[in-house]
Amino acid sequence: MTTTLIGRRVLLRPLKSGDFDQWREVRVRNHDWLTKWEPERSKKGPDTIGDPGAFSLRCHARDREWQLGTGYGFGIFVDGSFAGEINLNSVQRGPFQNAYLGYWMDEARCGQGYIPESVVLVLRYAFGQLDLHRIQISIVPRNDASRRVVEKLGIRSEGTAVRYLEINGVWEDHVRYAVTNEEWSAWGGSLSAKWLD
Repeated sequence: MTTTLIGRRVLLRPLKSGDFDQWREVRVRNHDWLTKWEPERSKKGPDTIGDPGAFSLRCHARDREWQLGTGYGFGIFVDGSFAGEINLNSVQRGPFQNAYLGYWMDEARCGQGYIPESVVLVLRYAFGQLDLHRIQISIVPRNDASRRVVEKLGIRSEGTAVRYLEINGVWEDHVRYAVTNEEWSAWGGSLSAKWLD
């Protein structure tokens, strides 16, 4: 994949096999910080953190999603170093024109505005290049760091979905946030000016 999104301080691009060492270092160091907010890894599934081959297969699967138009995954790079991920998942076309946005960041880099900047870049790409109509973000209510991102950007809450996703072995409620193309047209320019220009 050749799509690269460049912000004020972040660069977003699809991960490739050669990113394994940096990706693994961040994932291992942030194990406790991240796994409490993620689905439990299948015991039968590949170990992408310990196995470079499994990570490579993950990258190829993401490339295939790009080719099919069903998902768009980006590594977040700050000063040339891997710092996290942001992904548009489960892209649906037809009358829905929707995708789900998820993100995570190295705890050592949290609180510096890198994720809000990355979200604005991806929203601009989703509405401007992919012609999507709606982007949804679902967050466990007690995940204050993730909720601060959407609140900082003024993304609208649509309420709580009860036992919405399995997270770390438990069916967790999620606060659902969303932004539509019409909303982005109204205030996306000011967000871009604040976070990207």
